[in-house]
Amino acid sequence: MIEDDDYEDITRRTLHHYDDNARRFFAGTIDHDVSQNIDALLSSIEAPAPYTILDFGCGPGRDLKTFTALGHHAIGLDGSERFVEMARAYSGCEVWHQNFIDLDLPDAAFDGIFANASLFHVPRELLPKVLRELCAALKPGGVLFSSNPRGHNEEGWNGPRYGCFHDYAAWERYVVEAGFVPLRHYYRPEGLPREQQPWLASVWRKAS
Repeated sequence: MIEDDDYEDITRRTLHHYDDNARRFFAGTIDHDVSQNIDALLSSIEAPAPYTILDFGCGPGRDLKTFTALGHHAIGLDGSERFVEMARAYSGCEVWHQNFIDLDLPDAAFDGIFANASLFHVPRELLPKVLRELCAALKPGGVLFSSNPRGHNEEGWNGPRYGCFHDYAAWERYVVEAGFVPLRHYYRPEGLPREQQPWLASVWRKAS
């Protein structure tokens, strides 16, 4: 059992890494093609477009800009102060500075939540709380997309960043218990043998 102040330290140290490496991270990820993930979210939303999307862990704002270019209303959220500044400047979107373990989200506000390479930073014991908060922030029938580096349910430090590396069965239990129903899941990058697909992507609908 990790103490609350330890969770705060885990979050602080992980965010410190991103703050210190924000420019390098932006340069290294700006050209990543995540169109498959964006399409997986948008194609699963049944409400009329345009959609209100929360980019949860938006980083420097790459995907906020894409959602906006597609005609949707995108709002970003990140715990890194540097990322928040960069995302606002790069995308022109509203971006909230909140860390993942201390969220303050509006109820039933979003058609979709795009959690691309972000939720794996939530410690396992806090994951049910965070997923319930995301569920409450979705409109009825809203959709959650997540993509996380997969593993065998390890948890701990990976260099300067803390992470949890779930397999699909464990991830499904957490998300279903938080109030979602599974729609689909797949592994990335596309078209490679499974051992060369380190990312687990999944799509979920808020249960009625």
